[in-house]
Amino acid sequence: MTELTVLENIRREMAAMPGHLGFYYKNLVTGFEYGIREEEIYGAASVIKFPLFLHVLAECEKGNMSLDDRIVTEDFDKVPSCGALNMFTGSIETDIRTVCRLMICLSDNTATNRLIRYFGFEAIERGFAEMGLGKTRIRRKLFDRSAAAQGKQNSISPKELGVLLEKLYRGEYICKEVSDYAIEVLSEQQIGHKLAGKLGENVQIAHKTGEDDELSNDIGIVYADQPFVICFTGHDTDVYPWEDLMRRSTYDLYFANGAEAEND
Repeated sequence: MTELTVLENIRREMAAMPGHLGFYYKNLVTGFEYGIREEEIYGAASVIKFPLFLHVLAECEKGNMSLDDRIVTEDFDKVPSCGALNMFTGSIETDIRTVCRLMICLSDNTATNRLIRYFGFEAIERGFAEMGLGKTRIRRKLFDRSAAAQGKQNSISPKELGVLLEKLYRGEYICKEVSDYAIEVLSEQQIGHKLAGKLGENVQIAHKTGEDDELSNDIGIVYADQPFVICFTGHDTDVYPWEDLMRRSTYDLYFANGAEAEND
């Protein structure tokens, strides 16, 4: 299949699915872009951890902190689900580098909330604005049911995050060293059943996933012969077919972008 054929198939399948679904794609060699409601706003879930990670790196570059600074996670920081920090008994002292890697690689919710508490919402929002984010917003901690009941929700927009991913690829987020480090960490993402689900572990994908009830997102850079940015965002949907579309489409685009099919 050609690149455009795959993209038109994505459009057709998305049109038949329930919910609010968005998609953004860019071939990083040819510059060809393709979007489906790519500038609209979607529920973030754990994808909000991606710009939060970049905010940490920006603050380090400004000299306001270091990845080697020590931070203590307390029992009251601990929240359920993904990650490792909530498995430890009592207070845990680590460097900020470790907290960031847990947040991205294991999608650790406790690590995320600890970083939010470290910076505060106002500082993070200023950082997001400096990145050029307007629709991607952080308004509450993860698993803050009280804030959610008040209508406070974190949000993302696929094209905004796709532009950030392209900056990382081109070494233009702060500098090449910082961009390369961010890609290294994103490439160690352990939740791989969406973009990477059909391609397998041998293809580098620098990405961040997110999921919740009737919500599933995955955004990243796929290192095909012609690398590309791909962002799927969606909520109020049937997650299983939506994630199946992510898997199949990423696989097809990988081979449409110059990779040779593997021999059985």
